[in-house]
Formats: sequence, structure tokens, C-alpha cells
Amino acid sequence: MNLIQRPRRLRISSGMRDLVRETELSPRDFVYPIFVVPGDHIKEEIPSMPGCYHYSVDQVANLAREIAAHGIPAVEVFGLPEYKDEIGSSAWDMTSPVQRAITAVKEAVPQLLVVGDVCLCQYTSHGHCGVLHDHYVDNDVTLPHLVQTAVSQARAGADIVAPSDMMDGRVSAIRAGLDAEGFVNTSIMSYAVKYASGYYGPFRDAADSTPAFGDRRQYQMDPANVREALKEAALDVQEGADIIMVKPALAYLDVVRQVYEMTDRPIAVYNVSGEYAMVKAAAANGWIDEQRIVLETLMSMKRAGAKIIISYHAMDAADWLNA
Repeated sequence: MNLIQRPRRLRISSGMRDLVRETELSPRDFVYPIFVVPGDHIKEEIPSMPGCYHYSVDQVANLAREIAAHGIPAVEVFGLPEYKDEIGSSAWDMTSPVQRAITAVKEAVPQLLVVGDVCLCQYTSHGHCGVLHDHYVDNDVTLPHLVQTAVSQARAGADIVAPSDMMDGRVSAIRAGLDAEGFVNTSIMSYAVKYASGYYGPFRDAADSTPAFGDRRQYQMDPANVREALKEAALDVQEGADIIMVKPALAYLDVVRQVYEMTDRPIAVYNVSGEYAMVKAAAANGWIDEQRIVLETLMSMKRAGAKIIISYHAMDAADWLNA
């Protein structure tokens, strides 16, 4: 007898679908990015990122409590400095908004994990991610400044530092620098695979980090390459990275999967500003079901192998998942 195969039996009801579901999405998977700025009593919406805001440090404690109440376990702190210079020295200034915000979050909600973004682009007068020599970003001269930045964030209370600059050798340099200062339990979440992507536009508005000239293809990865991504991830594992990130997420899910399969480190992805802004714009025009699209998109990242999803949708998604 030729029996018909009936996979639909396992899709016949919501209870059955829940029972056999292969991938689960939870608020515990999310990291919520926050942007801090100089000043007081500031909460200003970022025009290209509806629903996201610039906050002054005095607003951060209440924001941290709100994020934790959604069941989200971590935040990543980005910021605009009081001043910029050629080497980005405000990146490791303990009085800068990022360091003060990290401390404010940990004091308000000690159990909330704080990730510090380690890069120089928003702190340099030229908008590039390192020290310049004749329009060339000098890798080795930049490394000590990244170490100073990571150590300052750990000193402020960061649980995780996340180098996003794409300088060669920065993970080993930061690990050595953290250990030398006694921060042996501070984790490194490396932006190991960071592409030179068009999806970053709204973030550059939010962080005031658009390069004054040229672009970042000299040090960020070519979107055409995947074998290079595996090499970058392997190098960062060797250098001591605790978590490996792929950025952006949505257009690079094939890369996420391949990185997941080649390492035993937890995989993070960044659901970046351009991905967020496109969804918000389409939803505002009534062209898509925002909730359904967001949850489906985040699920695709989890399904591809990501354990950690950094997303501006995180609080909305947590509400929908908790409903």
C-alpha cells in the first residue's frame, strides 16, 4: 500500500505546532542598544529610527529599569562625547557619557548586563575607527587606544566589552589589557565579522559617526566574502574572544550559520539600524504587519544559529512574546 506522507498532522493546531517547534525566541535572547548624549533631562527621538531615542545620563536609570522589566537581560551602550579629537581620546574619558551611563545602569539594575561598544569612530574628529596617517587608519597605533577604551568601560562597570573597530589583533590586545588591570572576568564580545554595509546609515546619524571622508572598506569586510569571515572568526577565537558577532544580521544569515558551525563560542548578531528603519517605514505606511514581520525576522536570526540578538525592536518584541 502506498501511504500518503502527512507532515501537516504536526501543523494541524496551535498546540501541536507549539509541541514540535524547533526554535524558540525569547526576550532572554535580546540585547537592547541605548544612545547616551551630553546634557540633562534629554529624551529626543532619533528621526531615522522611530521609537529610538537619545538619552542624557540622568535618564538612563529609569530606562534600565524599563528594559529589565521587559525580561531583557542586557543593554549595549553607545554615546556621543562632550568633545572629539584626532585620536578619539574621549572614548576612554571616565567622565564621558558612555562611562557614566554604564555606571548608572549597574547602580540602578545590578543584574542587567552591560555591554560597552569599543570603537573610536564617534569620538574622532574625522569619524574613522582609528588613528589616521595620511587618510590611512593605522592599525597598530590604534590598538593601545582601544585597550584604554575597553579598560575604562570595565572600570565603569561593563560586564562585556565589544570591539567593533575591525583592527587586526585587537582582541588579544584588549584581553591582555583587561587582565593586566584585574578585569579577568570581563568578557569580550568581538565584532569578528563586520561588513562594510549600507545598512548602517541611520546608526551613523544616531551616533554622529559618519566619516568625514571616504568610507570604511579599508578595514570592514567586503560583503562578497564568506571564507574571509570564517578566518576572522577563527582568529578572534584564538585571540580570546568569548562571544563572536556577525554584523549586519539579516542579509548575512548564511554567514551566521557557517560561523555557528565552525566554532563552539556563542554567536551574536546585530539587527542593525537600516534593517530596523525599513521595517518601521513600511509599517508606518501600512504595507506590512509590523509584529509579524519583526518576530519572523528575529526568529530567522535565532534559527540561523544566533544565541544573542542585539536589536532596536527588543522591547516591542519582548512585549509581543510576553503577551
